[in-house]
Amino acid sequence: MDRSPVAYEEDFFAWTQAQAEELRRAGADRNNAPIDWENVAEEIESMGRGQKSEIRSRLRVLLIHILKWQHCPELRERCGRGWMLTVLEQRDKLVEEVGDSPSLRPFARDIFNDAWNRAVKTAAVEADVPIARFPPIPTFTLDDALDPAFPPDLFPPELRG
Repeated sequence: MDRSPVAYEEDFFAWTQAQAEELRRAGADRNNAPIDWENVAEEIESMGRGQKSEIRSRLRVLLIHILKWQHCPELRERCGRGWMLTVLEQRDKLVEEVGDSPSLRPFARDIFNDAWNRAVKTAAVEADVPIARFPPIPTFTLDDALDPAFPPDLFPPELRG
């Protein structure tokens, strides 16, 4: 593991992982007070795992609502505003999470296909339409999903950004 210091303010996730490793190293060296080093390290790591869970959940919800917008036009009049609000909220929170911990951007890319598969199933159930209505493989990227102008027909120019 790279032992260069990671700034808490620059990448929270990377910081949690580095701090947990350092706590374990210090605990193994028995160089300090009677601290429960292993459990303290585990708790710090779990804070980082919480960020991963947050990203996984928010990405899935974002994809569900984009998919419904793109593939259930008959529901737009009734549901479109709610979908727009959900896309805005989930996108903003995802951008914040990745901004707080840039080391998690590759994680978001790695789980994108799995999030897509789960989102397709949920979107079909929520919209009460056959799953075949949705593409089985992604038709847009993570970068597209995080783009404030995507999908362009959902967001008028004044809401982009």
